[in-house]
Amino acid sequence: MTSCAVASGTSVAVSFVVPVRNDARRLSDCLHTIKEAARSGIQTETIVVDNGSVDESAENARKSGATVLHLPGLGVSALRNAGAAAAKGSILAFVDADHRLDPGWLATLMDCMQSPRVGAAGAAYSSPPDPTWVQQCYDALRERLSGRGEIDWLGAGNMAVRRDLFERLQGFDVSLETCEDVDFCQRVRDANYSILGDEGLRSVHMGDPSTLRALFFGELWRGRDNLRATWRGPKDLRHLRSAIIPILYLIALAGWLVAPALSVSRVPIAGVSLAVMASLSIARGRVIHSRRKKRGPRAAAEAIAVAVVYDLARAIALVVPVGHRVRRWGRSRGPQHVQRTAGYAP
Repeated sequence: MTSCAVASGTSVAVSFVVPVRNDARRLSDCLHTIKEAARSGIQTETIVVDNGSVDESAENARKSGATVLHLPGLGVSALRNAGAAAAKGSILAFVDADHRLDPGWLATLMDCMQSPRVGAAGAAYSSPPDPTWVQQCYDALRERLSGRGEIDWLGAGNMAVRRDLFERLQGFDVSLETCEDVDFCQRVRDANYSILGDEGLRSVHMGDPSTLRALFFGELWRGRDNLRATWRGPKDLRHLRSAIIPILYLIALAGWLVAPALSVSRVPIAGVSLAVMASLSIARGRVIHSRRKKRGPRAAAEAIAVAVVYDLARAIALVVPVGHRVRRWGRSRGPQHVQRTAGYAP
């Protein structure tokens, strides 16, 4: 494995790359937290890649001192790749516009990158302050480390990568609209580099779905490339389960829907199908419930509700691929409102 330690002679150590589209207020908050994290004295730059915003996103970015690239009409992978190509730092820190970094984020990152074996570092997202019960349950789906350790995957909204490794891997796969971070992390591991998770790299995701409706449309969009990205990785149960569960759920859902037309059959298709879907969602709900502090019948019901919506959306996404606007439609009043509020957030 070729060493890729942080270059000491590089004037810019870390380049923050932030894609955005019509998310001016949250972008301003994001850039403020980046500035606060950069008070450690480490040389940084911030590149905001604007995907054709019609609000004040680009103006707010310039006011914050960021370099702004105007690239309308591109997917988020292409936006991140373009930002990386324009960056000067030896480390690329990808942060989405609706994220807020902890003040010690940058200092923790530099400590994580001391080992030349580490190709990427970050942490699982955290839910917003005062989360709704849906956001609490959704946050419980995330696997977290206590302290620091090697992990398999990072979300691209809070991921730092060595620049030379990123270039060698040719960046994010632009053919993937979602799950591009899953695919990229797999290629990092295939290149014999480790991915480090550290709780000090905490990032609050202000875009977590606050309602069941938002959760459904968010996962309907996010799950569209799940099979493609997952199948590129190791062919073992641990890695394939994120694809196997939606497939099983979809088969059961189809069986339940067609059962009335097969009423003459002696096989209880509807009952078996419903039992399969219930079993899968109850298993996920138990995981959610076990990771929450809240207990009792209501908390259990909330966990099951989120699990059912999550599993249903992920299953349908396998056969109904939708665009980013549909995801935002779930958080707004309709398609016209979407055009003014769409941004980028995993």
